[in-house]
Amino acid sequence: MASADGHGAVETIEAAPAKINLALHVTGQREDGYHLLETLVTFTLAGDVLRFREAEEDGFSISGRFAPELMASGSSENLVLKARDLFRNFAAKNGSATRPVAIHLEKNLPIASGIGGGSADAAAALRGLRRHWKLEIGDLTLQEMALALGADVPMCLTSRPLIARGIGEKIEQLSRFPNLSMVLANPLKGVSTPHIFRLLTEKNNPSLPPIVDDNEAGGLQMLRRLRNDLQPSAISLLPEIDTILSLLSSEGAELARMSGSGATCFGIFPTIQKAKAAAAALRQTQPGWYVQETMTIAGRTS
Repeated sequence: MASADGHGAVETIEAAPAKINLALHVTGQREDGYHLLETLVTFTLAGDVLRFREAEEDGFSISGRFAPELMASGSSENLVLKARDLFRNFAAKNGSATRPVAIHLEKNLPIASGIGGGSADAAAALRGLRRHWKLEIGDLTLQEMALALGADVPMCLTSRPLIARGIGEKIEQLSRFPNLSMVLANPLKGVSTPHIFRLLTEKNNPSLPPIVDDNEAGGLQMLRRLRNDLQPSAISLLPEIDTILSLLSSEGAELARMSGSGATCFGIFPTIQKAKAAAAALRQTQPGWYVQETMTIAGRTS
């Protein structure tokens, strides 16, 4: 695809899907302070977008609804650039040259919101640069680079339904996990992840049960038996999370739960049409919120 401004022969486009923790069980804590987790994760068609093009020198730019907040914080910008530099250094050590690249991030997801954000952007940077620079770097090596960037980046690199264990580095892909129709909602208020973990009264909770991987109805029944162990603490810090869950349920969600450490919540709806109707109703009553209807990305079929 030709670049929009005429600079560079080719533009490479890479999606950064939102990460949804359908369930998050805290099962322990390591001596170094990291919490042990078991989480059922899926990804959505909603997300950020990264674009890469050749340039005379490296560049980085941002647009989108949440660009101002991102530029003020610098968090995801740093992760994208860290991903670029990590990839380039690895390539140089292995005798591969990398050309200057201009990276543009279309920031559609709220930052620090429990749905991937910077981790998804960093993972998309690794995937996109591998394609843009046409480097023969294996998936395992890319996963190692992803883990060096953060515990959530390896699962975002996969961007397919999965179970993650440990601190997020032990990944089991789910090949036949069904598509789900969803509404994402966030009040655009921050909640401190470290504070949430400090408020946990129990850090040795039951593990995930066996996961249904091939039946939508059975999958929904299973999801109702799971939980997000961070949700009660998050609600105590930000009561609006409980309001979101109640509103999603009142609009017809078959299941409403917080994702990750919040404050984004998701509601699962029977059809995408009902999800769209629910999202429209929420936007009307809560115009200051982030509200997005979407579909999840299916598991790999082979």
